Order: sequence, then structure tokens, then C-alpha cells
Amino acid sequence: MDTDNRRKHSRVTFQATISLDFGHTTHKECETSNLSLKGIFVVGVTGHKVGEKCEAALHLVGASSDLSLKMKGEIVRVDDDGFALHFLEIDLDSFYHLKNILYYNSENPDQLDEEFSSLIGKYRGRTEFQGA
Repeated sequence: MDTDNRRKHSRVTFQATISLDFGHTTHKECETSNLSLKGIFVVGVTGHKVGEKCEAALHLVGASSDLSLKMKGEIVRVDDDGFALHFLEIDLDSFYHLKNILYYNSENPDQLDEEFSSLIGKYRGRTEFQGA
């Protein structure tokens, strides 16, 4: 698992495809490199700035089904090889799928339990997580 002391949430290496809609520009089938409860790193997409917001669909393709996790995000860091997208809103179903992906890929599920518990306590009773 990738760790960085500046980050508050555990990250896992996770390669999937994501589609992004910035309103004026769309990107389909972009690659990801890592994932946390709060965001994702998108590889190979350039021309965007910190603060830009978008709608995103993370595509999970399996042998017998396809699933898309829907969220809204904001670019919080731009690097030469892509950008970090912070999740601003995510529906509950997508959030629970995200949580399961992280548990499955994590080397430290106990840390994820703590992170998940702190987030779920803030948003209990809502149908979506804002500022997740």
C-alpha cells in the first residue's frame, strides 16, 4: 500500500478506468493509479487546473457484470503525469462499493475501519456523502 504522511486517508494501488465530465470537456476511459475513501489519482490527463470540478464514473468490469461508481470531484493536485481528484459527493451505494474495494486491496483494514467509522458518523442518515 502506498503511504504518505501528509495524507489523512489510506491509499491503495488501484488500476481501473474512469470517465470525467468537466462540462466543457469530457475524458472517457482514463486510467487510475490509486484510490482512497476521499479521492483518486487519474493518470495521463492534462490541461486541467487545481479547483476544477467534474462528475466522474469509476468503471468496474467483472466477468459477469459491469458497475460504475458515480461521484462529483474537484482537482486538488496536478502533476506531470495526471491529477488527484478529491471526492466532493458520492451516493451511498457507490460509497459502500468504494469501501469494499479499499478493504479488499488494503494491507491495513483496521486503519480503514477507523477512517470509515469517522466518515460514516458525520453523514449518518443522508443519502449521499458531501465532502466525503
